[in-house]
Amino acid sequence: MNGLEPADTDVADTPDLRSDGERDERVLGRSYRALSVGIVSVVLLIAFEATAVGTAMPVAARELDGVSLYAFAFSGYFTTSLFGMVLAGQWSDRRGPLGALTTGIAAFAAGLLLAGTASAMWLFVVGRAVQGLGGGLVIVALYVVVGRAYPERLRPSIMAAFAASWVVPSVVGPLAAGTVTEHLGWRWVFVGIPVLVVFPLALALPQIRRRASGAVDGCAEGASFDRRRIRLALGISLGAGLLQYAAQDLRWLSLLPAAAGAALLVPAVLGLLPRGTWRAARGLPSVVLLRGVAAGSFIAAESFVPLMLVTQRGLSPTLAGFSLAAGGGTWALGSWVQSRARLEPYRERLMTLGMILVAAAIAVAPSVLIDSVPAWTVAVAWGFGCFGMGLVISSTSVLLLQLSAPEEAGTNSAALQISDGLCNVLLLAAGGTAFAALGGGTATHATTQASGSHPAAFAAVFLPMAGVALMGAWVTTRLRAREPRPLAVG
Repeated sequence: MNGLEPADTDVADTPDLRSDGERDERVLGRSYRALSVGIVSVVLLIAFEATAVGTAMPVAARELDGVSLYAFAFSGYFTTSLFGMVLAGQWSDRRGPLGALTTGIAAFAAGLLLAGTASAMWLFVVGRAVQGLGGGLVIVALYVVVGRAYPERLRPSIMAAFAASWVVPSVVGPLAAGTVTEHLGWRWVFVGIPVLVVFPLALALPQIRRRASGAVDGCAEGASFDRRRIRLALGISLGAGLLQYAAQDLRWLSLLPAAAGAALLVPAVLGLLPRGTWRAARGLPSVVLLRGVAAGSFIAAESFVPLMLVTQRGLSPTLAGFSLAAGGGTWALGSWVQSRARLEPYRERLMTLGMILVAAAIAVAPSVLIDSVPAWTVAVAWGFGCFGMGLVISSTSVLLLQLSAPEEAGTNSAALQISDGLCNVLLLAAGGTAFAALGGGTATHATTQASGSHPAAFAAVFLPMAGVALMGAWVTTRLRAREPRPLAVG
Protein backbone atom coordinates (compact mmCIF):
# COMPACT_ATOMS: atom_id res chain seq x y z
CA MET A 1 0.00 0.00 0.00
CA ASN A 2 2.99 2.29 0.68
CA GLY A 3 0.73 4.65 2.64
CA LEU A 4 -0.87 5.94 -0.52
CA GLU A 5 -4.52 6.91 -0.73
CA PRO A 6 -6.62 5.37 -3.51
CA ALA A 7 -6.71 8.63 -5.43
CA ASP A 8 -2.93 8.53 -5.67
CA THR A 9 -2.73 4.93 -6.83
CA ASP A 10 -4.76 5.06 -10.03
CA VAL A 11 -2.90 2.74 -12.37
CA ALA A 12 -4.41 4.66 -15.26
CA ASP A 13 -2.18 7.62 -14.31
CA THR A 14 0.67 5.71 -15.92
CA PRO A 15 1.73 7.69 -19.04
CA ASP A 16 0.04 6.28 -22.15
CA LEU A 17 -1.30 7.38 -25.50
CA ARG A 18 -4.82 8.29 -24.41
CA SER A 19 -6.16 11.77 -24.96
CA ASP A 20 -8.36 13.73 -22.56
CA GLY A 21 -11.33 12.96 -24.78
CA GLU A 22 -10.71 9.25 -24.54
CA ARG A 23 -10.84 9.41 -20.76
CA ASP A 24 -14.45 10.51 -21.03
CA GLU A 25 -15.39 7.37 -22.96
CA ARG A 26 -17.39 4.47 -21.59
CA VAL A 27 -16.29 0.85 -21.56
CA LEU A 28 -18.02 0.28 -24.91
CA GLY A 29 -17.32 3.76 -26.26
CA ARG A 30 -15.38 4.25 -29.45
CA SER A 31 -11.96 4.37 -27.82
CA TYR A 32 -12.37 1.29 -25.62
CA ARG A 33 -14.78 -0.84 -27.67
CA ALA A 34 -12.29 -3.15 -29.41
CA LEU A 35 -10.26 -3.68 -26.25
CA SER A 36 -13.33 -4.31 -24.09
CA VAL A 37 -14.93 -6.74 -26.53
CA GLY A 38 -11.63 -8.58 -27.02
CA ILE A 39 -10.72 -9.13 -23.37
CA VAL A 40 -14.30 -9.88 -22.35
CA SER A 41 -14.40 -12.48 -25.14
CA VAL A 42 -11.31 -14.13 -23.64
CA VAL A 43 -13.10 -14.33 -20.28
CA LEU A 44 -16.19 -15.63 -22.11
CA LEU A 45 -14.21 -18.57 -23.51
CA ILE A 46 -12.61 -19.31 -20.13
CA ALA A 47 -16.10 -19.24 -18.60
CA PHE A 48 -17.45 -21.58 -21.26
CA GLU A 49 -14.57 -23.99 -20.63
CA ALA A 50 -15.15 -23.93 -16.88
CA THR A 51 -18.88 -24.63 -17.09
CA ALA A 52 -18.49 -27.22 -19.85
CA VAL A 53 -15.61 -29.07 -18.21
CA GLY A 54 -17.45 -29.20 -14.89
CA THR A 55 -20.33 -30.95 -16.62
CA ALA A 56 -18.15 -33.49 -18.43
CA MET A 57 -15.83 -34.19 -15.50
CA PRO A 58 -17.88 -36.90 -13.73
CA VAL A 59 -18.18 -38.88 -16.97
CA ALA A 60 -14.46 -38.46 -17.77
CA ALA A 61 -13.45 -39.59 -14.27
CA ARG A 62 -15.63 -42.70 -14.44
CA GLU A 63 -14.54 -43.64 -17.98
CA LEU A 64 -10.87 -43.24 -17.06
CA ASP A 65 -11.43 -45.19 -13.82
CA GLY A 66 -10.32 -42.20 -11.80
CA VAL A 67 -13.17 -41.16 -9.50
CA SER A 68 -10.75 -41.46 -6.56
CA LEU A 69 -8.62 -38.78 -8.25
CA TYR A 70 -11.61 -36.55 -8.99
CA ALA A 71 -10.40 -33.68 -6.79
CA PHE A 72 -6.97 -33.81 -8.51
CA ALA A 73 -8.60 -32.91 -11.83
CA PHE A 74 -9.63 -29.59 -10.30
CA SER A 75 -6.75 -28.91 -7.91
CA GLY A 76 -4.14 -29.81 -10.55
CA TYR A 77 -5.37 -26.80 -12.49
CA PHE A 78 -5.12 -24.49 -9.50
CA THR A 79 -1.72 -25.82 -8.36
CA THR A 80 0.14 -24.92 -11.55
CA SER A 81 -1.83 -21.72 -11.95
CA LEU A 82 -0.11 -20.45 -8.80
CA PHE A 83 3.26 -20.43 -10.56
CA GLY A 84 1.68 -18.89 -13.66
CA MET A 85 0.24 -16.06 -11.57
CA VAL A 86 3.58 -15.06 -10.05
CA LEU A 87 5.31 -15.33 -13.41
CA ALA A 88 2.62 -13.20 -15.05
CA GLY A 89 2.90 -10.52 -12.36
CA GLN A 90 6.66 -10.24 -12.90
CA TRP A 91 6.32 -10.42 -16.67
CA SER A 92 3.58 -7.79 -16.83
CA ASP A 93 5.28 -5.25 -14.56
CA ARG A 94 8.62 -5.50 -16.36
CA ARG A 95 7.67 -6.10 -19.99
CA GLY A 96 3.95 -5.48 -20.23
CA PRO A 97 1.04 -7.97 -20.12
CA LEU A 98 1.01 -8.83 -23.85
CA GLY A 99 3.57 -11.66 -23.74
CA ALA A 100 2.08 -13.23 -20.62
CA LEU A 101 -1.39 -13.11 -22.15
CA THR A 102 -0.50 -14.75 -25.47
CA THR A 103 1.69 -17.42 -23.85
CA GLY A 104 -1.03 -18.15 -21.33
CA ILE A 105 -3.71 -18.64 -23.97
CA ALA A 106 -1.41 -20.99 -25.90
CA ALA A 107 -0.75 -23.10 -22.78
CA PHE A 108 -4.45 -23.08 -21.90
CA ALA A 109 -5.32 -24.47 -25.34
CA ALA A 110 -2.53 -27.07 -25.19
CA GLY A 111 -3.80 -28.29 -21.82
CA LEU A 112 -7.30 -28.72 -23.17
CA LEU A 113 -6.02 -30.81 -26.06
CA LEU A 114 -3.90 -32.97 -23.74
CA ALA A 115 -6.81 -33.60 -21.37
CA GLY A 116 -9.18 -34.30 -24.23
CA THR A 117 -6.91 -36.98 -25.70
CA ALA A 118 -5.87 -38.58 -22.38
CA SER A 119 -5.97 -42.37 -22.17
CA ALA A 120 -5.54 -42.51 -18.39
CA MET A 121 -6.63 -40.35 -15.47
CA TRP A 122 -3.08 -39.25 -14.67
CA LEU A 123 -2.68 -37.89 -18.22
CA PHE A 124 -5.98 -36.11 -17.82
CA VAL A 125 -4.69 -34.48 -14.61
CA VAL A 126 -1.46 -33.46 -16.40
CA GLY A 127 -3.52 -31.80 -19.11
CA ARG A 128 -5.45 -29.89 -16.49
CA ALA A 129 -2.14 -28.83 -14.92
CA VAL A 130 -0.86 -27.42 -18.24
CA GLN A 131 -4.17 -25.67 -18.65
CA GLY A 132 -3.81 -24.20 -15.17
CA LEU A 133 -0.39 -22.74 -15.98
CA GLY A 134 -1.96 -20.94 -18.93
CA GLY A 135 -4.94 -19.82 -16.89
CA GLY A 136 -2.68 -18.30 -14.23
CA LEU A 137 -0.79 -16.31 -16.86
CA VAL A 138 -3.99 -15.10 -18.52
CA ILE A 139 -5.93 -13.94 -15.48
CA VAL A 140 -3.14 -11.80 -13.99
CA ALA A 141 -2.28 -10.33 -17.40
CA LEU A 142 -5.93 -9.33 -17.88
CA TYR A 143 -6.01 -7.61 -14.49
CA VAL A 144 -2.91 -5.62 -15.41
CA VAL A 145 -4.51 -4.66 -18.74
CA VAL A 146 -7.56 -3.36 -16.85
CA GLY A 147 -5.37 -1.44 -14.42
CA ARG A 148 -3.32 0.20 -17.17
CA ALA A 149 -5.85 0.76 -19.93
CA TYR A 150 -8.96 1.90 -18.01
CA PRO A 151 -9.36 4.86 -15.64
CA GLU A 152 -10.43 4.03 -12.11
CA ARG A 153 -14.05 5.05 -12.63
CA LEU A 154 -14.45 2.49 -15.45
CA ARG A 155 -12.90 -0.47 -13.65
CA PRO A 156 -16.05 -1.55 -11.75
CA SER A 157 -17.87 -1.60 -15.09
CA ILE A 158 -15.29 -3.73 -16.89
CA MET A 159 -15.19 -6.10 -13.90
CA ALA A 160 -18.98 -6.32 -14.11
CA ALA A 161 -18.61 -7.09 -17.83
CA PHE A 162 -16.21 -9.91 -16.95
CA ALA A 163 -18.86 -11.34 -14.62
CA ALA A 164 -21.63 -10.83 -17.20
CA SER A 165 -19.62 -12.84 -19.71
CA TRP A 166 -20.33 -15.91 -17.55
CA VAL A 167 -24.09 -15.67 -18.14
CA VAL A 168 -24.34 -17.27 -21.59
CA PRO A 169 -21.74 -20.00 -20.85
CA SER A 170 -23.46 -20.85 -17.58
CA VAL A 171 -26.71 -21.48 -19.44
CA VAL A 172 -25.42 -22.86 -22.74
CA GLY A 173 -22.26 -24.53 -21.41
CA PRO A 174 -23.81 -27.28 -19.28
CA LEU A 175 -26.50 -28.02 -21.87
CA ALA A 176 -24.02 -28.10 -24.77
CA ALA A 177 -21.42 -30.06 -22.81
CA GLY A 178 -24.00 -32.54 -21.58
CA THR A 179 -25.37 -33.06 -25.08
CA VAL A 180 -21.90 -33.49 -26.56
CA THR A 181 -20.87 -35.81 -23.72
CA GLU A 182 -23.92 -38.04 -24.13
CA HIS A 183 -23.86 -38.19 -27.94
CA LEU A 184 -20.24 -37.67 -29.05
CA GLY A 185 -18.25 -38.33 -25.89
CA TRP A 186 -16.69 -36.18 -23.19
CA ARG A 187 -13.43 -35.71 -25.13
CA TRP A 188 -15.05 -33.34 -27.61
CA VAL A 189 -15.88 -30.97 -24.77
CA PHE A 190 -12.14 -30.37 -24.37
CA VAL A 191 -10.76 -30.52 -27.89
CA GLY A 192 -13.42 -28.28 -29.41
CA ILE A 193 -12.66 -25.12 -27.43
CA PRO A 194 -9.07 -24.09 -28.44
CA VAL A 195 -9.99 -22.99 -31.98
CA LEU A 196 -12.34 -20.36 -30.57
CA VAL A 197 -9.57 -18.17 -29.10
CA VAL A 198 -8.44 -16.73 -32.46
CA PHE A 199 -11.09 -14.02 -32.76
CA PRO A 200 -10.68 -12.38 -29.32
CA LEU A 201 -6.90 -12.40 -29.69
CA ALA A 202 -7.06 -10.70 -33.08
CA LEU A 203 -9.39 -8.04 -31.67
CA ALA A 204 -7.68 -7.32 -28.37
CA LEU A 205 -3.94 -7.66 -29.01
CA PRO A 206 -3.48 -4.47 -31.09
CA GLN A 207 -5.26 -2.44 -28.40
CA ILE A 208 -3.27 -4.06 -25.60
CA ARG A 209 -0.06 -3.34 -27.49
CA ARG A 210 -1.04 0.33 -27.82
CA ARG A 211 -2.46 0.98 -24.37
CA ALA A 212 -0.75 -1.40 -21.96
CA SER A 213 2.58 -2.52 -23.42
CA GLY A 214 5.99 -1.93 -21.92
CA ALA A 215 7.19 -1.60 -18.35
CA VAL A 216 5.34 0.66 -15.96
CA ASP A 217 7.09 3.57 -14.26
CA GLY A 218 9.36 2.26 -11.54
CA CYS A 219 10.32 -0.85 -13.54
CA ALA A 220 13.06 -0.66 -16.14
CA GLU A 221 12.02 -1.87 -19.60
CA GLY A 222 13.20 -5.46 -20.06
CA ALA A 223 14.37 -5.74 -16.44
CA SER A 224 15.13 -9.28 -15.31
CA PHE A 225 12.63 -11.14 -13.19
CA ASP A 226 12.93 -11.25 -9.42
CA ARG A 227 14.54 -14.67 -9.06
CA ARG A 228 13.59 -14.92 -5.40
CA ARG A 229 9.89 -14.55 -6.25
CA ILE A 230 10.21 -17.10 -9.04
CA ARG A 231 11.77 -19.57 -6.60
CA LEU A 232 8.98 -18.87 -4.13
CA ALA A 233 6.45 -19.43 -6.90
CA LEU A 234 7.98 -22.83 -7.65
CA GLY A 235 7.91 -23.59 -3.94
CA ILE A 236 4.25 -22.69 -3.58
CA SER A 237 3.25 -24.80 -6.59
CA LEU A 238 5.32 -27.82 -5.59
CA GLY A 239 4.27 -27.53 -1.96
CA ALA A 240 0.59 -27.31 -2.86
CA GLY A 241 0.96 -30.32 -5.15
CA LEU A 242 2.61 -32.43 -2.45
CA LEU A 243 -0.10 -31.52 0.05
CA GLN A 244 -2.77 -32.43 -2.47
CA TYR A 245 -1.07 -35.78 -3.14
CA ALA A 246 -0.83 -36.53 0.57
CA ALA A 247 -4.47 -35.61 1.08
CA GLN A 248 -5.59 -38.15 -1.52
CA ASP A 249 -3.31 -41.01 -0.32
CA LEU A 250 -4.60 -41.86 3.15
CA ARG A 251 -1.62 -43.79 4.47
CA TRP A 252 0.93 -43.08 7.20
CA LEU A 253 3.65 -42.71 4.57
CA SER A 254 1.70 -39.74 3.18
CA LEU A 255 2.85 -37.71 6.18
CA LEU A 256 6.25 -37.40 4.48
CA PRO A 257 5.05 -35.58 1.34
CA ALA A 258 2.64 -33.62 3.53
CA ALA A 259 5.51 -32.38 5.72
CA ALA A 260 7.66 -31.58 2.66
CA GLY A 261 4.76 -29.72 1.06
CA ALA A 262 4.17 -27.65 4.18
CA ALA A 263 7.88 -26.85 4.45
CA LEU A 264 7.85 -25.50 0.91
CA LEU A 265 4.47 -23.82 1.09
CA VAL A 266 4.64 -21.81 4.29
CA PRO A 267 7.72 -19.66 3.52
CA ALA A 268 6.57 -19.23 -0.08
CA VAL A 269 3.16 -17.95 1.00
CA LEU A 270 4.69 -15.58 3.54
CA GLY A 271 7.01 -14.20 0.86
CA LEU A 272 4.46 -13.82 -1.93
CA LEU A 273 1.40 -12.44 -0.14
CA PRO A 274 1.19 -9.04 1.60
CA ARG A 275 2.44 -9.08 5.16
CA GLY A 276 -0.42 -9.73 7.57
CA THR A 277 -2.62 -11.59 5.09
CA TRP A 278 -3.16 -14.69 7.22
CA ARG A 279 -4.03 -12.64 10.31
CA ALA A 280 -6.45 -10.46 8.31
CA ALA A 281 -4.53 -7.22 8.82
CA ARG A 282 -6.64 -4.27 7.76
CA GLY A 283 -6.49 -3.00 4.19
CA LEU A 284 -4.81 -4.80 1.30
CA PRO A 285 -3.93 -7.98 3.29
CA SER A 286 -7.60 -8.55 4.16
CA VAL A 287 -8.67 -7.91 0.56
CA VAL A 288 -6.25 -10.61 -0.58
CA LEU A 289 -7.34 -13.01 2.18
CA LEU A 290 -11.04 -12.50 1.45
CA ARG A 291 -10.51 -13.37 -2.20
CA GLY A 292 -9.04 -16.73 -1.21
CA VAL A 293 -11.65 -17.51 1.45
CA ALA A 294 -14.54 -16.69 -0.90
CA ALA A 295 -13.21 -18.43 -3.99
CA GLY A 296 -11.76 -21.44 -2.18
CA SER A 297 -14.86 -22.31 -0.17
CA PHE A 298 -17.20 -21.80 -3.12
CA ILE A 299 -15.15 -23.65 -5.74
CA ALA A 300 -14.35 -26.54 -3.42
CA ALA A 301 -18.07 -27.00 -2.81
CA GLU A 302 -19.17 -26.40 -6.40
CA SER A 303 -16.70 -28.98 -7.73
CA PHE A 304 -18.65 -31.73 -5.97
CA VAL A 305 -22.16 -30.57 -6.92
CA PRO A 306 -22.38 -32.36 -10.32
CA LEU A 307 -20.84 -35.53 -8.87
CA MET A 308 -23.31 -35.49 -5.98
CA LEU A 309 -26.31 -35.05 -8.26
CA VAL A 310 -25.14 -37.75 -10.70
CA THR A 311 -24.20 -40.39 -8.12
CA GLN A 312 -26.73 -39.67 -5.36
CA ARG A 313 -29.81 -38.45 -7.21
CA GLY A 314 -29.34 -40.21 -10.55
CA LEU A 315 -29.37 -37.06 -12.70
CA SER A 316 -27.83 -37.13 -16.16
CA PRO A 317 -24.60 -35.15 -16.69
CA THR A 318 -26.65 -32.56 -18.61
CA LEU A 319 -29.15 -31.98 -15.81
CA ALA A 320 -26.45 -32.06 -13.13
CA GLY A 321 -24.45 -29.37 -14.90
CA PHE A 322 -27.57 -27.40 -15.75
CA SER A 323 -28.43 -27.16 -12.06
CA LEU A 324 -25.63 -24.59 -11.81
CA ALA A 325 -26.76 -22.63 -14.86
CA ALA A 326 -28.76 -19.94 -13.06
CA GLY A 327 -25.65 -19.06 -11.10
CA GLY A 328 -24.05 -17.37 -14.08
CA GLY A 329 -26.88 -14.88 -14.35
CA THR A 330 -27.07 -14.13 -10.65
CA TRP A 331 -23.27 -13.81 -10.42
CA ALA A 332 -23.40 -11.23 -13.19
CA LEU A 333 -26.26 -9.47 -11.42
CA GLY A 334 -24.25 -9.27 -8.20
CA SER A 335 -21.27 -7.90 -10.08
CA TRP A 336 -23.51 -5.32 -11.79
CA VAL A 337 -24.91 -4.23 -8.43
CA GLN A 338 -21.42 -3.60 -7.01
CA SER A 339 -20.52 -1.50 -10.06
CA ARG A 340 -23.25 1.09 -9.38
CA ALA A 341 -21.61 4.38 -8.38
CA ARG A 342 -24.30 5.19 -5.82
CA LEU A 343 -23.48 2.00 -3.91
CA GLU A 344 -19.74 2.67 -3.63
CA PRO A 345 -20.03 3.94 0.00
CA TYR A 346 -21.69 0.64 0.92
CA ARG A 347 -19.23 -1.69 -0.81
CA GLU A 348 -18.02 -3.39 2.37
CA ARG A 349 -21.59 -4.02 3.58
CA LEU A 350 -22.49 -5.53 0.23
CA MET A 351 -19.49 -7.83 0.51
CA THR A 352 -20.59 -8.94 3.99
CA LEU A 353 -24.04 -9.76 2.60
CA GLY A 354 -22.37 -11.61 -0.27
CA MET A 355 -20.36 -13.89 2.01
CA ILE A 356 -23.43 -14.69 4.12
CA LEU A 357 -25.29 -15.72 0.95
CA VAL A 358 -22.35 -17.88 -0.12
CA ALA A 359 -22.22 -19.63 3.26
CA ALA A 360 -25.97 -20.24 3.21
CA ALA A 361 -25.91 -21.68 -0.33
CA ILE A 362 -23.11 -24.13 0.48
CA ALA A 363 -24.87 -25.23 3.67
CA VAL A 364 -28.16 -25.84 1.86
CA ALA A 365 -26.69 -27.83 -1.07
CA PRO A 366 -26.21 -31.18 0.75
CA SER A 367 -29.87 -31.17 1.78
CA VAL A 368 -30.57 -32.93 -1.55
CA LEU A 369 -28.89 -36.01 -0.08
CA ILE A 370 -32.28 -36.49 1.57
CA ASP A 371 -34.51 -38.12 -1.03
CA SER A 372 -37.56 -36.07 -0.08
CA VAL A 373 -35.76 -32.80 -0.89
CA PRO A 374 -36.21 -31.83 -4.57
CA ALA A 375 -33.00 -31.89 -6.60
CA TRP A 376 -33.74 -28.38 -7.91
CA THR A 377 -33.07 -27.07 -4.39
CA VAL A 378 -29.39 -26.96 -5.34
CA ALA A 379 -30.13 -24.76 -8.36
CA VAL A 380 -32.07 -22.25 -6.24
CA ALA A 381 -29.47 -22.17 -3.47
CA TRP A 382 -26.62 -21.85 -5.94
CA GLY A 383 -28.33 -18.91 -7.61
CA PHE A 384 -28.27 -16.98 -4.34
CA GLY A 385 -24.71 -18.08 -3.63
CA CYS A 386 -23.53 -16.89 -7.02
CA PHE A 387 -25.20 -13.51 -6.46
CA GLY A 388 -23.11 -13.23 -3.30
CA MET A 389 -19.96 -14.21 -5.20
CA GLY A 390 -20.69 -11.53 -7.79
CA LEU A 391 -20.79 -8.92 -5.03
CA VAL A 392 -17.55 -10.16 -3.45
CA ILE A 393 -15.22 -11.20 -6.26
CA SER A 394 -15.60 -8.10 -8.44
CA SER A 395 -15.33 -5.87 -5.37
CA THR A 396 -12.05 -7.44 -4.26
CA SER A 397 -10.63 -6.71 -7.73
CA VAL A 398 -11.77 -3.08 -7.56
CA LEU A 399 -10.38 -2.58 -4.05
CA LEU A 400 -7.06 -4.18 -4.97
CA LEU A 401 -6.49 -1.77 -7.86
CA GLN A 402 -7.49 1.16 -5.66
CA LEU A 403 -4.92 0.16 -3.05
CA SER A 404 -2.05 -0.59 -5.48
CA ALA A 405 0.57 1.84 -6.71
CA PRO A 406 1.11 1.68 -10.51
CA GLU A 407 4.41 -0.20 -10.26
CA GLU A 408 2.82 -2.76 -7.91
CA ALA A 409 -0.29 -3.56 -9.97
CA GLY A 410 1.11 -6.77 -11.44
CA THR A 411 2.61 -8.04 -8.19
CA ASN A 412 -0.51 -7.28 -6.14
CA SER A 413 -2.81 -8.72 -8.82
CA ALA A 414 -0.68 -11.86 -8.70
CA ALA A 415 -1.03 -11.93 -4.90
CA LEU A 416 -4.82 -11.70 -5.22
CA GLN A 417 -4.89 -14.57 -7.69
CA ILE A 418 -2.40 -16.61 -5.64
CA SER A 419 -4.70 -16.32 -2.65
CA ASP A 420 -7.59 -17.40 -4.89
CA GLY A 421 -5.74 -20.37 -6.40
CA LEU A 422 -3.97 -21.48 -3.22
CA CYS A 423 -7.16 -21.54 -1.18
CA ASN A 424 -8.79 -23.50 -3.99
CA VAL A 425 -6.01 -26.09 -3.80
CA LEU A 426 -5.93 -26.31 0.01
CA LEU A 427 -9.69 -26.44 0.46
CA LEU A 428 -10.10 -28.90 -2.41
CA ALA A 429 -7.40 -31.02 -0.75
CA ALA A 430 -9.22 -30.84 2.57
CA GLY A 431 -12.55 -31.63 0.95
CA GLY A 432 -11.03 -34.41 -1.14
CA THR A 433 -9.47 -35.96 1.96
CA ALA A 434 -12.77 -36.00 3.81
CA PHE A 435 -14.53 -37.29 0.70
CA ALA A 436 -12.06 -40.15 0.21
CA ALA A 437 -11.89 -41.02 3.92
CA LEU A 438 -15.65 -41.58 4.03
CA GLY A 439 -15.70 -43.75 0.92
CA GLY A 440 -16.62 -41.12 -1.64
CA GLY A 441 -14.09 -42.46 -4.13
CA THR A 442 -16.25 -45.53 -4.65
CA ALA A 443 -19.47 -43.58 -5.22
CA THR A 444 -21.48 -44.84 -8.16
CA HIS A 445 -24.91 -44.26 -9.63
CA ALA A 446 -27.69 -43.78 -7.09
CA THR A 447 -29.47 -46.89 -8.34
CA THR A 448 -26.74 -49.02 -6.75
CA GLN A 449 -27.39 -47.76 -3.26
CA ALA A 450 -26.21 -50.93 -1.57
CA SER A 451 -22.70 -50.84 -2.97
CA GLY A 452 -21.88 -47.27 -3.71
CA SER A 453 -23.96 -44.62 -1.91
CA HIS A 454 -21.90 -42.48 0.45
CA PRO A 455 -23.92 -39.37 1.28
CA ALA A 456 -21.82 -38.63 4.38
CA ALA A 457 -18.78 -38.14 2.12
CA PHE A 458 -20.51 -35.26 0.36
CA ALA A 459 -21.79 -33.69 3.58
CA ALA A 460 -18.19 -33.74 4.87
CA VAL A 461 -17.22 -31.53 1.93
CA PHE A 462 -20.05 -29.00 1.98
CA LEU A 463 -20.60 -28.25 5.66
CA PRO A 464 -17.00 -27.29 6.53
CA MET A 465 -16.85 -25.09 3.42
CA ALA A 466 -19.95 -23.26 4.63
CA GLY A 467 -18.08 -22.53 7.86
CA VAL A 468 -15.09 -21.17 5.93
CA ALA A 469 -17.38 -18.90 3.91
CA LEU A 470 -18.98 -17.63 7.10
CA MET A 471 -15.51 -16.70 8.38
CA GLY A 472 -15.18 -14.62 5.21
CA ALA A 473 -18.11 -12.47 6.38
CA TRP A 474 -15.94 -11.39 9.32
CA VAL A 475 -12.98 -10.62 7.04
CA THR A 476 -15.19 -8.16 5.11
CA THR A 477 -15.20 -5.92 8.20
CA ARG A 478 -11.43 -5.39 7.87
CA LEU A 479 -11.05 -4.28 4.24
CA ARG A 480 -10.37 -0.65 5.01
CA ALA A 481 -7.85 0.83 7.42
CA ARG A 482 -9.35 2.47 10.49
CA GLU A 483 -9.83 6.20 10.22
CA PRO A 484 -7.53 7.99 12.69
CA ARG A 485 -9.37 9.33 15.68
CA PRO A 486 -9.45 13.12 15.91
CA LEU A 487 -7.23 14.55 18.59
CA ALA A 488 -9.10 15.88 21.63
CA VAL A 489 -9.24 19.65 21.77
CA GLY A 490 -8.28 21.26 25.01
